[in-house]
Amino acid sequence: MLETTSAAPLASAARGSGSRFFKSLFVQQTLFLTVVVTVWEIAGAYAFDPFWSSRPSLIGERLWVLAERGDLTWHMSATLTEAGLGLAMGSVIGVALGLLMARYTRAAQITEPLFMGLYSLPRVALAPLFILWFGIGLPAKVMMSFSMVVFVFVLNVLEGVRSLDRDPIDLMRSMGASNRYIARRVLLPAVLTWIMASFRISVGLALIGALVGELIGSSKGLGWYIERSAGQLDTTGVFTGIVVLIAIAMVANNVVALVSNRLTRWRA
Repeated sequence: MLETTSAAPLASAARGSGSRFFKSLFVQQTLFLTVVVTVWEIAGAYAFDPFWSSRPSLIGERLWVLAERGDLTWHMSATLTEAGLGLAMGSVIGVALGLLMARYTRAAQITEPLFMGLYSLPRVALAPLFILWFGIGLPAKVMMSFSMVVFVFVLNVLEGVRSLDRDPIDLMRSMGASNRYIARRVLLPAVLTWIMASFRISVGLALIGALVGELIGSSKGLGWYIERSAGQLDTTGVFTGIVVLIAIAMVANNVVALVSNRLTRWRA
């Protein structure tokens, strides 16, 4: 009898532990990706010709070959460098321009239609110009990524400042606080959420900018590898490049989310 009563709490604890395990967000995401990959593999093997969609097993083999030869690192580092530099430049210049436009409201009203027009312009149309101006090297891809993200930061920071409560700012000005002090102590902390949201949006846009530049003119990078594979009717190569890009975007978004949670924890 004692053994039965003592085993019951152990069984209940085991069930609770198992339930918590399967309710974990990471576990659920892993299971979802596993199901997607499994369905893709089965469909590619039995439902239709893998020439049209390849298969995860073939993509895994290609990734292994590329990693062994060092090509994977070479192409990834090129794309990450282009996208990273464009994102860094776009964030710094975009935040600065957004704060300036918020400070000088009349100038913002005059220039905002132009900013909206440039923001709405498909940046793919600028790619040939960047190639002409900067060649097919690194600067053209960086500028392409920069043009994709800078307006996101400008408009988000501008909207974030406009949504602020003006009373604390007016109070600090009445007490003799300088504009630089107000910007450092009030404006930047208040628009931090908007800035981090801009980063999450811009990660993908920076990668798109780098890829567009590589597709138009390059000798390395994931975009170049995808284009070359498509030219050779190598579906597995195309999907390999796409899978690597998806993985990079997922990791980058998770990193931005972690940094955002740490920086905005004080708002909770």
